[in-house]
Amino acid sequence: MRDLGVGFTYLVQGQRWVARHGRQYGFGLLPGLITLVLYAAAIAALAVWGADFVAWSTPFADDWSSPWPGLFRGFLTAVLFGLGLLLAVVTFTAVTLVIGQPFYESLSEKVDRDVSPDGTAPESGLSFARDLWISACDSLRIVVRAALWGILLFALGFLPVVGQTVVPVIGFFVTGFFLTEELTAVALQRRRVELRERLALLRARKTLVWGFGTPLAVAFLVPVVAVFLMPGAVAGATLMARDLMGEETRDGDRDREGAGDQEAASAS
Repeated sequence: MRDLGVGFTYLVQGQRWVARHGRQYGFGLLPGLITLVLYAAAIAALAVWGADFVAWSTPFADDWSSPWPGLFRGFLTAVLFGLGLLLAVVTFTAVTLVIGQPFYESLSEKVDRDVSPDGTAPESGLSFARDLWISACDSLRIVVRAALWGILLFALGFLPVVGQTVVPVIGFFVTGFFLTEELTAVALQRRRVELRERLALLRARKTLVWGFGTPLAVAFLVPVVAVFLMPGAVAGATLMARDLMGEETRDGDRDREGAGDQEAASAS
């Protein structure tokens, strides 16, 4: 259970890191804002034309006696909108990371340099285009897995009592796991750790992953909150990636402040 608290600590440390590095935080907001606008437009379109789409796709209900066509299509419209919201929550991080690949890559690299004892950061050695392609393909594979889980949990949500109590809790843990995978992928991909190995690393320390990802999953239910937490989440996930890889980590800012104090003392 100790890992549960450690995971949450990484989330907090990531937010503190970007708070101390305002320029990196500002650049890190841009991809999330772009994604938020795109998703808001898609959800608005679904709200406006969702009922028309359901009516068009269910012509067999036209001959039903009233009020069954309206009830049936109203239910399907609600399900469609619910699935759209679920898919938006699940894919928001993946899409934001793909859009913001250069921003988050730079941010993650700076975190690595800041906390590494020798001030260096791992590099993949691949071209930007190749890195982007691998990231997009891996994100798509993760989104498919998360969507399958989402459909299963959505179906289980209709079970009496359990569907309204246990299933939502499981859903947050599942979402937290996939969010953590997406976020740690930024740092782990630079270390040439492939998707299968990344999943194995995360499954070996599930409580660490849940401590980091589950609170984030709850916060990400509000898209605006997700935008502002994304830069810190990437920074925290980089710190977690170092832990998963067994790399030594120090507090770079604290060390530099200490060195500055020593220099000032020597000068006086």
